[in-house]
Amino acid sequence: MLDDPVARPSAGLAVRCTRALLSPWSRLALLVLVLAAAVTTVLLFQPQRLLATGWPPQLSGGAAVVLFGVAYGLCTAAFVPRPLLNLAAGALFGSSAGLASALAGTVLGAGISFGLGRVLGQDALRPLLRGRWLTAADGQLSRHGFRSMLAIRLFPGVPFAAANYCAAVSRMGWLPFLLATGLGSIPNTAAYVVAGSRAASPSSPVFLIAMGFIAVTGVGAAVLAWFKRHRLAGKPTGD
Repeated sequence: MLDDPVARPSAGLAVRCTRALLSPWSRLALLVLVLAAAVTTVLLFQPQRLLATGWPPQLSGGAAVVLFGVAYGLCTAAFVPRPLLNLAAGALFGSSAGLASALAGTVLGAGISFGLGRVLGQDALRPLLRGRWLTAADGQLSRHGFRSMLAIRLFPGVPFAAANYCAAVSRMGWLPFLLATGLGSIPNTAAYVVAGSRAASPSSPVFLIAMGFIAVTGVGAAVLAWFKRHRLAGKPTGD
């Protein structure tokens, strides 16, 4: 069967277009568009209003807890601050159910962000990892992913979304990332959820203990970041 000379240029054009669409920079542009659309949606619908208006009355029970966890994950992937969502979880569902929903949403949101960053952004961004700070962070996450991410979650000085996308660009594996996120997020998430559940009585011992724990972990994160910064500054550039 003879080749069709007209079909060959068309096939070549299709291959070139496919390669261009699947190129690292095209995927990175798609990631930026997806994140911009997510942020725009959050700004329009303002899910943080749940703190003031409460959960829709027609949604209750286990279904509401599950739905809130899914919404939580989507919102964190769109850069909604987790402390607001944790407070809302506690205020809406109480300590136990609120913590379960918030932790599930935390892992879900982290997984969404990690997946988007890994599939759409890693190939384009890895060649740009130059400079002492970026290469050190990449090396730490790539070689010691679980313990590094566990420390980041336990002492939340790094913004949640930034940690997710930094891990995605590194060579850290999925399982260590999700396990470290789930385990490391428990103490701080629990403190916020408990504080939200007791927000109506801010002078109660439980509320004060929860807020004290949040303050202590915040100071701990600042101290840890200070030591890391000076340790890194003392290293030779070639390390």
